[in-house]
Amino acid sequence: MAGHCRGMAARLWARLSMGCRSSWLQGCRLSLRLPGARQAHAQAAERLQREYDAVVIGAGHNGLVAAAYLQQAGLRTAVLERRHVLGGAAVTEEIVPGFKFSRASYLLSLLRPQIYTELELQRHGLRVLPRDPYSFTPLLEDKSPPRSLLLGHDMAQTQRQIAQFSQKDAQAYPEYEMFMGVLVSALDPLLDAPPVDTAALGHSSPLQWLRALRTLWPLLQAGLALGRDLPRYYEVLTAPISKILDQWFESEPLKATLATDAVIGAMASPHTPGSGYVLLHHVMGQLEGRRGAWGYVAGGMGALSQAIASAAAARGAHIFAEKAVCHVLLGRDGRAQGVALQDGTEVRSKLVLSNASPQITFLELLPQEQLPKDFVQQIRQVDTRSPVTKINVAVDRLPSFLAAPNARDGQPLPQHQCSIHLNCEGTHLLHQAFTEAAHGHPSSRPMIELCIPSVLDPGLAPRGCHVVSLFTQYTPSVLAVGRPWDEQARDAYADTVFDCIEAYAPGFKASVVGRDILTPPDLERIFGLPGGNIFHGGMSLDQLYFARPAPSYSGYHSPIPGLYLCGSGAHPGGGVMGAAGRNAAQVALKDFGRL
Repeated sequence: MAGHCRGMAARLWARLSMGCRSSWLQGCRLSLRLPGARQAHAQAAERLQREYDAVVIGAGHNGLVAAAYLQQAGLRTAVLERRHVLGGAAVTEEIVPGFKFSRASYLLSLLRPQIYTELELQRHGLRVLPRDPYSFTPLLEDKSPPRSLLLGHDMAQTQRQIAQFSQKDAQAYPEYEMFMGVLVSALDPLLDAPPVDTAALGHSSPLQWLRALRTLWPLLQAGLALGRDLPRYYEVLTAPISKILDQWFESEPLKATLATDAVIGAMASPHTPGSGYVLLHHVMGQLEGRRGAWGYVAGGMGALSQAIASAAAARGAHIFAEKAVCHVLLGRDGRAQGVALQDGTEVRSKLVLSNASPQITFLELLPQEQLPKDFVQQIRQVDTRSPVTKINVAVDRLPSFLAAPNARDGQPLPQHQCSIHLNCEGTHLLHQAFTEAAHGHPSSRPMIELCIPSVLDPGLAPRGCHVVSLFTQYTPSVLAVGRPWDEQARDAYADTVFDCIEAYAPGFKASVVGRDILTPPDLERIFGLPGGNIFHGGMSLDQLYFARPAPSYSGYHSPIPGLYLCGSGAHPGGGVMGAAGRNAAQVALKDFGRL
């Protein structure tokens, strides 16, 4: 089977020119428009009109969500996407012929339940594949076989797994889950509403003051829900996650596994204050009513974007790929009046919503003199450091881990559907990897989250083959002593990652058919992620809620009347959540009603 798979991939690969092969290794746009992307493109109007009620810059998932709600409310809406494929970072691309990758984002959980139901995404083709068990942490140790930690939704079975390392931790784990669940439930309403309008609270107009006062309600609800335990939960939000986990557990493999959710996508160590919130951000989601569950999207993450695009198009929205916006058009009164495209086309509109990052929106698409100087400075100072290098790998067989070897028939085992955590024997390894990157050097023993979505979705790869997603950190956006992230640097880091995997699963390197290496500069160039940051800016407490993207502009408005931010750089932040798109659309609709 492996030989059949490798032969098929080799034949397909041979059809590509040598020039393209070289570019592919450098993370170039060597991808095919998938049938779903063609379908979404075909659903759009045959030609771009010159005037709409609203224009959305960027067809990332938040932009598509915003467009669907705007169009549903009766506003003639157009979405303009720079790339050849819709979805922003939530895309499916065929990088290696025959292998379809969720090239950037790769798991689903955080998408708001209201969006599922209100946009009827299931009717538009969305199918999510839940995972149980969901986490597997194999260890490198002298024991034969080495131990591993498998976590799933069966609490008794999970406790038995934890008890291998600590009976005390096994007993504490259900209480920890309940404790975190209370905090998640309390904070959940904050995701679906704009932050408190602190500027309006100071206005003299009684009507404006009352409107602003209403925005306090979700915050008050959260405080009331936490009650007398508020100080304990405040500590979770502000302390290093290592401190919180040390209060609950003694087993290092368990603590390191849980800590990965606190640092994933963040240039932070488990010892960094505030890392607890990032963990919460990653357990706030749900699948099929199960809190904190994550799953694969059938067809890859691009199928989610396709479903949202289909919902928007069914309501009448016009969606266009390969329509790069050059700048926002401003009237004499300083109000946004539409956008200009790179080909010179001007599209007029009363509202403009930007799904691009705050940096692109305010520092590239607008003349700086039209913005307050302090606002420009605040946007420039947003921490966009990224530790992430995403590596997409085509393999001709499943990895076989020393801690849980494959069966003779090579069929998937329960651990293969999980997020597989490597180099997570202890939190000290995560901190060491962070420290190396903080000094400008890619981690020598990086934190690796390995996922194999084709285990549950075989159509992503040729028969017998698999697609492997490697979400790795830490790699600095800027290397020490001015070294470039060139092909040599990319390959050297990828080889380090593969060597690490080989130690846990001998034979992995021999199974590789092809790979796509996306360092922080690649993530910025291809997907428009500032600094390669998957959240459009760090999720530290100083860049959340009131201060996202900048103080006094956290409610989706911008200094330019008629221009709104609807992407991950706005509240409540990153992840495939859709909340920013939905919330921004609701704010824009209220303003449109007053025009």
